[in-house]
Amino acid sequence: MSRGYFITGTDTDSGKTVVTLGLMQLLQSQGFSVAGMKPVAAGAELTVDGWRNDDALQIQAQSTGDVNYETLNPYLFEPPIAPHLAAQQAGVRIDFSRISDCFDLLQGQFDRMVVEGAGGWRVPLGEEHSIADLAVALGLPVILVVGLKLGCINHALLSAESIRAAGVNLVGWVANQVDPVMQVRDENIETLKRCLDSPCLGVVPYLKMPSAQAVGTYLSLPADN
Repeated sequence: MSRGYFITGTDTDSGKTVVTLGLMQLLQSQGFSVAGMKPVAAGAELTVDGWRNDDALQIQAQSTGDVNYETLNPYLFEPPIAPHLAAQQAGVRIDFSRISDCFDLLQGQFDRMVVEGAGGWRVPLGEEHSIADLAVALGLPVILVVGLKLGCINHALLSAESIRAAGVNLVGWVANQVDPVMQVRDENIETLKRCLDSPCLGVVPYLKMPSAQAVGTYLSLPADN
């Protein structure tokens, strides 16, 4: 089994955080200590502890034991915009070596790591790098979250093609229903199963208030890779 997974999505709001939390819960239910990371987050609110991103806080809460916030989320930007533009506005260069140092620190303390990307697979993180490059740098196999809505088949196939072109291992995908009234949902899922050359690791129905425990019941772990 891999020491960790990189979670990417077909788009913003595809459900990456929901699946990240569910996967962490599933690993924990099998006896593993788990730490999550959200290396780059755009969109923050001021709390008593300083600026915080809600997705990163949920990942921190789900992690086994105490995980320092700045370690699991080394790059945080206030405006909820594309991360490379937020970094540009802040005069910050996203340095992969800093992220790798945080990842290595956590990996040395926990059995498994679950790292959530930002937006989709090809979201820029600067002039030269993207989320895809970050996944490659961390050396993790990838799980693709497909947000079930109109257009998801095209988004999923293009994302899977790009993931494989980057030379990383796409170990599976998760169908996550984001549109509560999606038409022919099951037929879309069957098309995805037929067209995506990697296993479906779960189908998460539309949940008004998704919890890590609830989502985890719909997921399975990738085969040893």
